[in-house]
Amino acid sequence: MKTIVALCAAAILSLGATAASAQALIDKGFVSGWNVMVDPSFGNGCLIQTVTQDLSVVRIGYDVTGNRGYFVVFHKAWGDIEKGKTYDVTFDLDGQIYDAVATGFVQDRVPGAGVFFTDREFIHSIAQKKVMTVYNQAGEKVIAIDLKGSAKALDYARKCQAEQG
Repeated sequence: MKTIVALCAAAILSLGATAASAQALIDKGFVSGWNVMVDPSFGNGCLIQTVTQDLSVVRIGYDVTGNRGYFVVFHKAWGDIEKGKTYDVTFDLDGQIYDAVATGFVQDRVPGAGVFFTDREFIHSIAQKKVMTVYNQAGEKVIAIDLKGSAKALDYARKCQAEQG
């Protein structure tokens, strides 16, 4: 099992401040089943987002303010997630297991958990896989995400990020 150190104390504090002042995402188009967007609350970091059949939201992108990459999953199966609180989670990329620390989010009363990593290129490793399965702190499956089209969409997100400066 690989461990990813997702957040340090300073990052948690900056995320809390960022989440509190969340701004609307800016749409940059639709590529291979994913929306490419800019998130002003993450320093105009570009991201890709998809909505699943059960209306869960998945985001993979760049947090410019923290110089890091991330993914966030908004899904009712998270249960009682509190915004800003940290949770031990596990995710699986085509059989490769990672332990991580996730930060709680809430969007339109739907709980979410986000994993941040200092190697921004790790998001491209995610996009090279077929499925990412995310498990909660109790080891229960929250969601299995079909990553089809994510590599092409992230190419556009990378170009988007270069345009942001």
